[in-house]
Amino acid sequence: MVADESGRTDGTDETVDRLFHALADATRRDILRRCVRGELSVSRLAAAYPMSFAAVQKHVTVLERAGLVTKERHGRERLVRTDPDAVGRARRALDELESAWRARVERMSGLLVEDTGRPAPSAGSGTAPDTARGPDR
Repeated sequence: MVADESGRTDGTDETVDRLFHALADATRRDILRRCVRGELSVSRLAAAYPMSFAAVQKHVTVLERAGLVTKERHGRERLVRTDPDAVGRARRALDELESAWRARVERMSGLLVEDTGRPAPSAGSGTAPDTARGPDR
């Protein structure tokens, strides 16, 4: 895989782990939402939370390491801006997981059809096989 300027590689387990670790925290998700509306300084972000400036700075660093935000110096301030492509990376990672699980369910359904000779109930159909009568005689 090809590394970007920050040394991250798209799609590796480590990259995906950093991405979802960053998104797992409510404060970091809120920082992302605030920065989507426009770039904000770290000090302005810190004013919005009941925690220290250093704590907010650490949250921003986690987001930055995950590639979700970038920081750029403007004079004495460090402005935080959201990277919209990073959300796409999270979506692609989830799409890959969904595809793998759907393929697994399809294979299991195929095995059930082979075993019983009739289609398996579809997932989420709310119908369960009729087992109240006992075995067919």
